[in-house]
Amino acid sequence: MAAVVFVGITLLFLDFTGTLHTWLGWLAKIQLLPAVMALNVVVIVALAVLTLVFGRIYCSVICPLGILQDLLARLRRKKNKYSYSKEVRWLRYPVLVLFIVAALAGVGSLFQLLAPYSAFGRIATMVLQPLWMLGNNVLAFLAERADSYAFYTVDVWMKSLPVFVVALVTLVLLVVLAWRGGRTYCNTICPVGTVLSLLARYSWLKVSFNEEKCRNCSMCSRNCKAACIDYKTHTVDYSRCVVCGNCIDSCKFGALKYKASPSPSQGGDVQIPDKPLSASSSNQTSPPSEGLGEASRRSFLIATALATTAAMAQKKEKLMDGGLAELEDKVAPERQTPLTPPGSLSFQHFAQHCTGCQLCVSECPNNVLRPSSDLMHLMLPEMSYERGYCRPECTRCSEVCPAGAIRLVDQAEKSSVQIGHAVFIQKNCVAVTDGVECGNCARHCPAGAIEMVPLDEDDEEGAYVPAVNDAACIGCGACEYVCPARPFSAIIVEGHEMHRKI
Repeated sequence: MAAVVFVGITLLFLDFTGTLHTWLGWLAKIQLLPAVMALNVVVIVALAVLTLVFGRIYCSVICPLGILQDLLARLRRKKNKYSYSKEVRWLRYPVLVLFIVAALAGVGSLFQLLAPYSAFGRIATMVLQPLWMLGNNVLAFLAERADSYAFYTVDVWMKSLPVFVVALVTLVLLVVLAWRGGRTYCNTICPVGTVLSLLARYSWLKVSFNEEKCRNCSMCSRNCKAACIDYKTHTVDYSRCVVCGNCIDSCKFGALKYKASPSPSQGGDVQIPDKPLSASSSNQTSPPSEGLGEASRRSFLIATALATTAAMAQKKEKLMDGGLAELEDKVAPERQTPLTPPGSLSFQHFAQHCTGCQLCVSECPNNVLRPSSDLMHLMLPEMSYERGYCRPECTRCSEVCPAGAIRLVDQAEKSSVQIGHAVFIQKNCVAVTDGVECGNCARHCPAGAIEMVPLDEDDEEGAYVPAVNDAACIGCGACEYVCPARPFSAIIVEGHEMHRKI
């Protein structure tokens, strides 16, 4: 089940066509932090009940960053490589407090840096998706030579160098920690794991010792990637156990079972008093069928638990992008107010609810969304029109956002939302600087908000420049994108702090 979830949610981020969201969009919505930000009570309650019944299987079956740690740990072929270690409380709980304070104080960059789903989203969007797109371009090149249109070439570009560095450093950190200690990041840094650990201490089903069958061989501790099993005292720290089942699989004596257990003792452990092993009991082994039955039951329980959190998203028709002539890259202007997508209501609302997972960035078909370079909102997506404009018929970002930062809008509503207004900069206009006729901005404005008027009212045969009707402009950026002025456009879009409706 972990493999299915990991492959599905990775493909959701890698897909640049928007076709997979119809089938896989629910994987983003069952992540805990986006559900909290979206106030998705059904998912929150389901995950809480899931943890109280089964333990922290969310971390090993649903969370993509947790599954990624397990994959990285498997790269190290050395078997029996782990050992028991105590909970690092001096780091674990201060990180949780820092995470909550950052969320309440609006320090989005710190909040998004610590969020596990957002960390995976950055890695998938900034590191893996460019490689995926390059592979697509290779196939498109080969298909073109074979007179096939099965693939088409897409632009691969650096959306944000600072965020790329953050994603790459996060990936390296995960590789090192997973290689050395398995679930170190998950159980010492991840705030979501810490929150779930408070519930997992009281879960109904737990991994428990059968002391009479235990031979103190230490195989369970050596295979526990969460480092939460102390075979010497027959205890399991349930606040860190992610119910992966490695300990049960590695025990040759059937001394560990996943079953209903007594209430946890202080510290989140279940402890069974040590008893001396008799000579006769030391030679006993459990029947082979018993371990197989336990593994089957555990797999069934995990599959059932995951199924309770899944909800398929409604199907949306794919909208084809007609495309415009490719233009040379421009320099992004310094906007006084950042532009946020239609459906985000305002910059403040967007910043408060966005988890910085970059799913909208990876799905944007018009290359409009990219991570912000502002330090306070470093990973918050923002809009800019150097490579495209926000087409009125495209609503994909509102469809894929799992956190409620971009509310779902339809085409009619999007066409009536003013996210900003166009501003004419006369000194950059080619009609003024080069004395040529242009009018690109007026011709391509989908709202009809731009009219070409004489620069000199007394000279109708002179240069014509754009005049913007602020009441009709929706801030889509078509004028800024098609403006031939380089390196700065002669007409740019300034954002509105609060979106308006026409």
